[in-house]
Amino acid sequence: MTDYGEEQRNELEALESIYPDSFTVLSENPPSFTITVTSEAGENDETVQTTLKFTYSEKYPDEAPLYEIFSQENLEDNDVSDILKLLALQAEENLGMVMIFTLVTAVQEKLNEIVDQIKTRREEEKKQKEREAEEAEKQLFHGTPVTIENFLSWKAKFDAELLEIKKKRMKEEEQAGKNKLSGKQLFETDHNLDTSDIQFLEDAGNNVEVDESLFQEMDDLELEDDEDDPDYNPADPGSDSAD
Repeated sequence: MTDYGEEQRNELEALESIYPDSFTVLSENPPSFTITVTSEAGENDETVQTTLKFTYSEKYPDEAPLYEIFSQENLEDNDVSDILKLLALQAEENLGMVMIFTLVTAVQEKLNEIVDQIKTRREEEKKQKEREAEEAEKQLFHGTPVTIENFLSWKAKFDAELLEIKKKRMKEEEQAGKNKLSGKQLFETDHNLDTSDIQFLEDAGNNVEVDESLFQEMDDLELEDDEDDPDYNPADPGSDSAD
């Protein structure tokens, strides 16, 4: 007859020796304990971790132990689901033998795989972003391929915008024509124009400047004085040319 109690006590002693820093007893009856499992560090020193809780059933190891994810770090929901499926499979395959070390080792390997998957996923995301950036750059230089449909759509929009510009310009020109005054209307509406020239002269006063250089050569001009002509007759305009 199998002594389940003794097998369980022997395994507990072995587990405490194998996992001194991560093995914790929760209760003695029924025997319940936790073991914390951490993956190897990834490329950027990231790790994933889970704490597994085991409880011996009465007839363990002929019956599978009870197990659950007690806590976890950096695991996705699908990762937790995969670990639970792995534990179920390993427990089924190892019935009749003490199996906790085997179960923990399987989970350890799974966590290492998850870290590798994180690395692969990040590399794929990086490549995807690079492809998207390259595609955006191509679109920037090559633009959208012209088809009949998008050309007609663009032309209809362009013609509508051009028509609006013409209407606006015509309206502005028409309004400017209405507001433009003739010279007479300006004179009648702006009374300052009546006295503008006079006001200019008054404002100038004695400050009007004369360019004397314009008169410097007046003495050199040969001008005839009709009054000095002995034949000059003021009443006869043609007397100076009688000779």
